Amino acid sequence: MTAGDHYAVSSPAVLDGPFTTRQLLRLDDALRKADENSGLTFSVYVGEVGEPVREGAELLHARLANPAESVLIAVAPGQRQLEIVTGSQARKRLSDRDCKLAALSMAASFGGGDLAGGLVSGLAQLTGLAGKHTL
Repeated sequence: MTAGDHYAVSSPAVLDGPFTTRQLLRLDDALRKADENSGLTFSVYVGEVGEPVREGAELLHARLANPAESVLIAVAPGQRQLEIVTGSQARKRLSDRDCKLAALSMAASFGGGDLAGGLVSGLAQLTGLAGKHTL
């Protein structure tokens, strides 16, 4: 899910997914705000990721429209894994430490059973850490 390419709520795959319609709308809004406020492109992937998970997440990230300026949050609930992949330009604004802090925050929410809330708060945290985009 990216701010520019969201799932359609009527899609059967979405209705059978881990999120309610309300949660999808919250995620959509969080992604849009993250993109607008940071100038980066944020995406969320929830599902199984190839093994090893880091390499699978990097392959997903490489398929994004503009990977250099993109940030992918990949969550594999069945594998109990979370990866944040930053492109070469995004990495200049989000350090590994920044991503680890956001990942810890998200993992705490996930552990409490709040997948959507964890993603929304993680997106907000990463956006704040990336700062405003300046030309």
